[in-house]
Amino acid sequence: MSVKTTAYINLTLAMVLVGSSVVAGKVMVAELPIFLASAMRFVLALTILIPLLYTREGGFPHISRRSWLMLAIQSLCGSFLFTILLLYGLTLTGPASAGIITATTPACMGIIAWLFLKNRPANQTTAGIALSVLGVLVINTAQNTDGVSGSNPMLGNLLVLGAVVFESLFLLLRKTIPEPLSPLAVSAIISGFGLFWFLPMGAYEACTSDLSAISATGWLTVIYYGIFVTVLAYLLWFAGITKVPASTAGIFTAIMPISTVVLSTLILAEPIGWPQLTGCGFVLGGIMLISRK
Repeated sequence: MSVKTTAYINLTLAMVLVGSSVVAGKVMVAELPIFLASAMRFVLALTILIPLLYTREGGFPHISRRSWLMLAIQSLCGSFLFTILLLYGLTLTGPASAGIITATTPACMGIIAWLFLKNRPANQTTAGIALSVLGVLVINTAQNTDGVSGSNPMLGNLLVLGAVVFESLFLLLRKTIPEPLSPLAVSAIISGFGLFWFLPMGAYEACTSDLSAISATGWLTVIYYGIFVTVLAYLLWFAGITKVPASTAGIFTAIMPISTVVLSTLILAEPIGWPQLTGCGFVLGGIMLISRK
């Protein structure tokens, strides 16, 4: 099997797992408090990542204090605020809609870079951003016409959109760290800071929640989130992205909303209406335009 084929497989599997995180998150928040579940997810991830880091790379890398600070801010945006907004959003809206909205991350990154970094996008990128935004608008404006689940879909979708903003900041902040860091090192450091942010409220929820009421499915979901979504998806993505051009890797992000929609239908019996299908089509088109050179 060629290096390129292996990279394509890694990127595909990574995006399937990322898409499944929305479905797993929907199940997880139905049984566990959000801060406790997230803290446990990072504890599990660190029990895997830290031994791997010491075995393969001899331990944590030597980086400046400024880089440690930027990694802490990265984790605050990508591990903490993204997770909170996404999981709380999932308590109010359907997972299919949430998954499609999270796929607008490339468009959101383009908007942030345009507004704050003064990086004017090319016409093709602008069209891709416009298509992605149109997809989100379609989902929001027609959400209540097709019986899609969610007690307050509009608010839930806005929370998920806020999660996308912080995820975009997380990805853009990576460029502020000058030292070369391996995917394994970054994963371990970000997960460590993630546990730091979630631990105080997570410990409080552990003391005030009835843990005996949590079913085996709830615990298995936390395990899945920690091992497959937090560790495996991240390592697969970086194993693949180093072997192909960035524009090619960007196209594979289109797999994420498809994975979420399919898994939402198969696992959660989520009804998929024309707003989700139409919005997904616009978002996929936007991703293709943004990813092309």
